[in-house]
Amino acid sequence: MYSNRTTVTKFILLGFQIHEPFHILLFTLFLLTYVITLTGDFLIVILVTRSHRLQYPMFYFLKHLSVSEILFTSNITPNMLHIILRHGGFMPFAGCIIQFYIYIASGSLESLLLTVMSYDRYLAICNPLRYADMMNLQFCRTLVLASWLMSFTLVLITVTLLCQLSFCGPNIIDHFFCDFAPLVDLSCSDTSVIRLEVVLLSVPIVASTFSFILWTYICISITILHIQSTTGRRKVFSTCSSHLASVCSYYGPLIVIYMVPYRRHSVNERQTLSISKFLSLLYTVFTPLANPIIYSLRNADIKKAIQKAVHKH
Repeated sequence: MYSNRTTVTKFILLGFQIHEPFHILLFTLFLLTYVITLTGDFLIVILVTRSHRLQYPMFYFLKHLSVSEILFTSNITPNMLHIILRHGGFMPFAGCIIQFYIYIASGSLESLLLTVMSYDRYLAICNPLRYADMMNLQFCRTLVLASWLMSFTLVLITVTLLCQLSFCGPNIIDHFFCDFAPLVDLSCSDTSVIRLEVVLLSVPIVASTFSFILWTYICISITILHIQSTTGRRKVFSTCSSHLASVCSYYGPLIVIYMVPYRRHSVNERQTLSISKFLSLLYTVFTPLANPIIYSLRNADIKKAIQKAVHKH
């Protein structure tokens, strides 16, 4: 699909240009973060799969959210750790395309799953009498399957257009993974079509999912305000506080990365790249760490399941 038009067979990823002692510090920090993220997400998957206490739609969606984050962070972090140790690294052209595909698809999947989870909280709080009938197992499976298929199918449009671009050199990417902008900037062919396609495809999806989540929480807030007792309000709000924290930790960095205008108008190009790397690092390394911590510390059912598992073994 791309071999006839591409002379570049591999890309050089520069990673982080910092002094030697800080490489070891960064490697240790990111490795520890990665291990904690994987441990937390795998723990959630195992607990939700095996614990009878967690057989509810919200935790079913949470399990798939954890799987998407395992895929997301494992796609980037191991190779980033290698780049830090080697002060740079190589990525085959096909490997770079695959990494970009998984990065965008798994990120889109997380966005859709958070949207599904917000709908679940909306039904549970605003329409509790019909919740059990509407949010049945078959419907939950349909929502999850649709999220997986939509995420990994729509991204193929962008990947197909990306593979049709010509890459004649240079092949140096001043980043720690194959992101869209650094890849497209290296192309020696016209990139206007793919840039327009990304805007037309990604902006409506991100805007629509975020708007839907915002709408559900406006409805939830109105419902909570109509509850007379303070204890009742606190109890109802606690059922969606973990999800709300996950939404903030996901969309916060995402909006800053792709929406803040100063990234294009920095004092110099080097400063722009540094800011871009830092924001990408926040989104790709530390945001996946947030969900296991949030649900382990704030969700009573998860904490009880962990305590029961520890006590059992």
